[in-house]
Amino acid sequence: MHRIGYFLTEGFQVMALGTQSVFEFANVVAKEQVYQVTNYSLTGGVITSSIGASVNTLKATSEAQADTWMVSGIVDPLARDSTAEELNFVKTAAGRAQRVGGMCTGAFVLAEAGLLEGKRVTTHWAYAGVLKQRFPNTLVEPDSIFINDGSIWTSAGLSAAMDLVLGMVEKDLGHEIANRVARVLVMYHRRSGGQSQHSEMLNIAPKSDRVQAALEHARANLSGDLSADALAKIVHLSERQFRRVFLSETGLSPAKAVEQLRLETARNMIQRGHHSLEIIARETGFRDRRHLREVFIRKLGVSPQSLRRDAREAPTGE
Repeated sequence: MHRIGYFLTEGFQVMALGTQSVFEFANVVAKEQVYQVTNYSLTGGVITSSIGASVNTLKATSEAQADTWMVSGIVDPLARDSTAEELNFVKTAAGRAQRVGGMCTGAFVLAEAGLLEGKRVTTHWAYAGVLKQRFPNTLVEPDSIFINDGSIWTSAGLSAAMDLVLGMVEKDLGHEIANRVARVLVMYHRRSGGQSQHSEMLNIAPKSDRVQAALEHARANLSGDLSADALAKIVHLSERQFRRVFLSETGLSPAKAVEQLRLETARNMIQRGHHSLEIIARETGFRDRRHLREVFIRKLGVSPQSLRRDAREAPTGE
């Protein structure tokens, strides 16, 4: 039996408890108790959530054992820092566990405990920039629903933590069980880690007509030459001027913006499922299907085939 420990602090986000339903119904679908879920806190006893609902917990001592630890954050991770005692427990417990999940802003707790150094992680989009700034050695990827890097799992908002836990179930019990659990829970479909929290390109708001024109040209010509030099010529600037202005107005290099645009467009085409991966790769500016896969794995942590499979599997009820 796989032991799941939920580490909660005062003011925890109540939706974190909802993810326990995924483990519960994994037991139902598997027709055996695969998972045992226990709530812990430093003090033990009753812990109150951010909305005022309370839950009873066991005391988190050095003897508390779990194969997976799930760590919930609070609504505003900037409102309070974790205590030394909390961080010590999380760090020690993680060292003994098979994996650790940081749900939503729980990623801040894991980072403060020193568990995210050099790791690919995500968190709620509203705090992704702060997480990256505070912990520069952490590889924050705001454009993901959840990320699994080794023994560390992190999710975006808490609804995305449902997808993270389903990902854990899939890793433990296989795709078929995870998909059946998603149907039982009446989730539209099980979102893979490679899906976006929102369109990152919507955040690019250039001030000048020239940079806007360059972006519009890029969107309309994804399969063409979108080098900084080529885009600079479109808007009648030197390459050096263009790079400087583009970075100043968007916060991105031209190459990074083009990569995001190509990746986002390819992902949307894959999820719609109307074209082959070879055609999608060609139309969005990737060299070939292999290059498309390499970039997806590197940037999103998931293959194009997995995204397409999950998009096709909408639940029909059981």
